[in-house]
Amino acid sequence: MKKVYICAPLAGDVQGNLEKAKRYSKYALRCGAAPVTPHFYALCLDDSIPEEREMAIAAGLSLLWFCDEVWVFGDQTTDGMRAEIKLAHNLNIKVRLIKPHEIEKVLPQ
Repeated sequence: MKKVYICAPLAGDVQGNLEKAKRYSKYALRCGAAPVTPHFYALCLDDSIPEEREMAIAAGLSLLWFCDEVWVFGDQTTDGMRAEIKLAHNLNIKVRLIKPHEIEKVLPQ
């Protein structure tokens, strides 16, 4: 099973973005991939506390090397996402932009 790193916004509307991350993870599963979703660290760490945010980012990035691809979701690219995409490029990991219509085909609302 292909391992895909879920790259999407978290900061700002953390609860709303966690719900989106669940949907993105379900999409990956339905596509036959195993999602690696670092957003879920926000369930045990507080994204508004800089030290805990940095801990979560470091943990997520440490898993990226293990993945076959990075799937980018959302309509904005945050600084954290840019760091994930840059690391993927440095590791020669394929980066794929997932459009909303692709998700709708697999997970109609």
